[in-house]
Amino acid sequence: MIRRNPWQSLWATLWVVVVAARAQAPSSVYLEDLTSPELRAQVQAGKTVVLIPIGGTEQNGPAMTLGKHNERARVLAGKIARELGNALVAPVIAYVPEGTIEPPSGHMRFAGTISIPDDAFERTLESAARSLRVHGFRHVVLLGDHGGYQRDLHQAAENINHQWAGSGAHVQALTEYYRAATEGFAVLLRERGFRDDEIGTHAALADTSLMLAIDPGAVRTEVLKGREPLGPEQGVLGGDPHRASAQLGELGVDLIVSRSVTAIRAEVARDH
Repeated sequence: MIRRNPWQSLWATLWVVVVAARAQAPSSVYLEDLTSPELRAQVQAGKTVVLIPIGGTEQNGPAMTLGKHNERARVLAGKIARELGNALVAPVIAYVPEGTIEPPSGHMRFAGTISIPDDAFERTLESAARSLRVHGFRHVVLLGDHGGYQRDLHQAAENINHQWAGSGAHVQALTEYYRAATEGFAVLLRERGFRDDEIGTHAALADTSLMLAIDPGAVRTEVLKGREPLGPEQGVLGGDPHRASAQLGELGVDLIVSRSVTAIRAEVARDH
């Protein structure tokens, strides 16, 4: 009689589970995680909304990494797509207008910021949208996490929608996403007793709290625990990040996702 090692049976069972899991339809909403046939199948099955998350590579003070906008846009776009149920997420656009390069202005005065011209940015958005339409997407959403290029998003959407008039395809510059992340989130923070000179506009309490909720590894918490004042000279604008927390950030995340989903569904319904 041959005795089977119990560990062999366990590993065999686990292997069957892994193989079966891989054989199932992919669960990721991120386009770059899919193969080309998998993407085609999902679009044919009804996932015809695609989000283009747009970040930016810029200084975010001494407490947050340069990729803040990129990671935030990617994660929030994923949450929005999963809530919609009929959407996928394109790769993040990380190169955006950030001010003049020569002479350096705005965030370009700080190490690590990367800037491109507005016209190059708009052409990139238009080409990305046209590419996605070729593959069957009917509703393209420009989801911008940074305030400096919101006008460019609307200009690009206007240009493409003019070209696509009557085709059944549409581009949406998602204003509600950025408004929720800024104005809407600020209202929630004020209701909890935080002052405007804490909430701020860049790398301060609101901005940092969102990042702590989304990717705490991108925040240097030792800087937040320190007593050193942080202001414009350090890249922090209009506020103070020292009392930022993931709990506060979750309020902003929920608001951004819910308002974005509502706005996208309303726009898709109007298209139909």
